[in-house]
Amino acid sequence: MGVIIRQSIKGTVVNYVGAFIGFLSTMFIVTRFLTSEEIGLTRVLFEAATLLGTFVQLGTTSSAIRFFPFFKSKDGRNNGFFFYLVALPLVGCCLFIPVAWLLKQPVCTYFEQNSALFVDYYNWLFPLMFFIVYLGVFETYSNLLMRIAVPKLIREVVIRLLLIGVYILYAVHVTGMTGLVATYIAVYGIAMFLNLWYASRIGSVSLKHDFSFINKDLRKDILKYTAFLMVGVIGGSITSKLDLFMVSAEMGLNYGGIYTIAFYMVAIIDIPSRSITAISSPVAAEALRAGDFEKANALYKKVSLHQLLIGGFLFLLLWINIDNIFDIIPNGADYRAGKWVVFFIGLSRLIVMFLGFGYTLISFSRYYYWGLYFTFFITAITILTNSWLIPILGMTGAAVATLLTCILSHTVQQWLVFAKVKGNPYTWNTLKLLGIFLLLYGLNAILPDMDNPWLDGIFRSSIMCIAGSVLTYFLHLSVEVNQLADDLIFKWLKWRR
Repeated sequence: MGVIIRQSIKGTVVNYVGAFIGFLSTMFIVTRFLTSEEIGLTRVLFEAATLLGTFVQLGTTSSAIRFFPFFKSKDGRNNGFFFYLVALPLVGCCLFIPVAWLLKQPVCTYFEQNSALFVDYYNWLFPLMFFIVYLGVFETYSNLLMRIAVPKLIREVVIRLLLIGVYILYAVHVTGMTGLVATYIAVYGIAMFLNLWYASRIGSVSLKHDFSFINKDLRKDILKYTAFLMVGVIGGSITSKLDLFMVSAEMGLNYGGIYTIAFYMVAIIDIPSRSITAISSPVAAEALRAGDFEKANALYKKVSLHQLLIGGFLFLLLWINIDNIFDIIPNGADYRAGKWVVFFIGLSRLIVMFLGFGYTLISFSRYYYWGLYFTFFITAITILTNSWLIPILGMTGAAVATLLTCILSHTVQQWLVFAKVKGNPYTWNTLKLLGIFLLLYGLNAILPDMDNPWLDGIFRSSIMCIAGSVLTYFLHLSVEVNQLADDLIFKWLKWRR
């Protein structure tokens, strides 16, 4: 777990630098220079391209994590593994881009009444999809080589800095709407090539391969696993994006833009999850390949606790400052309509952070095919709850639907994890942590209000951080966190001397 913590910390630092840049960009540049409709357009294009990309990938990134141990070799060439990473998405392009083209008419019909701007730029999602797919492929390859910091830097920092340039060019009228979309897409192309360059620096990117290495049994396992997992990934992608698509299509891109801003506020809480999951997944795959359920379960408990610890504190800070945030950002009165979207989506993200690694264990075990049934269940629940609640509650209905789906699906998932791989994330420290959150929220309720939103936010956040850190340390919630704190205290005392 030590190497996981160290690598996760590096990745998390990069993620939060990127999150800070993204926060400034989204809250003070995007909301000032782009209308909510234009924000909705760029987000719907991105999510549509990502959804198409899940088909095109053919399960490549998840399959890579599971089967890389079979290909890994001491010479670093890994028996042509990189070739298969590159080739499979190309096959996916040939299979699914024609399908997406054929579906253009019904999709555009669904969007044209309230979101005609998306219809005008439908064709642009294809190059965006290509760049997003290979950005993920090359990033996964680096993760498998136990290097996550630089790919995270590219995804979380470089992309955001380049996008700031895109928005400024649009704001000063150097580019028009078409130029905005074109330069937005070009940013992901640049990031893709940077990831490829980095992968070539740390490992082999040779396309030389030997088909004979993949024997009949291994080929059968790969194809079977990929087929089942692909259905699961596609289902998960559909369910995670359906709310935005339905809000945009049924209410308009402007509401999609408001929903996007609210969703972005929440996205900051699960940033640690990306680093921890990225570095923990290969370890879980190795443990399950060896049949070591005890090691996998211990990993599950630690990953879940640390993700809930960080994510819970961040959500608490976000929610106690939510009104301050809307007072501060440009055109905040318009985006305040998404306040309760933040709350319900935030709760759903905490559930995913705490229980989500269980799905990783299932997907890397011999019970991965259960993901197929699980996907059908989630997709059905998502469609039903969104169709029911959006007409009643609007954007908030979509957020409530997401929370209900999350609760139901992860309850079933946790039963599956316990039954099949004997895993569960619950410890006494979980209860202690929940108690801390309740105590801190109660403390916030008695703090005095300040008229200035900046001062009020700094005051509340400072009190919460100090109180939360002290409680976490003295209640010994995490050996790793306490060890890190002890090291920092020791270095500080040594420096003072």
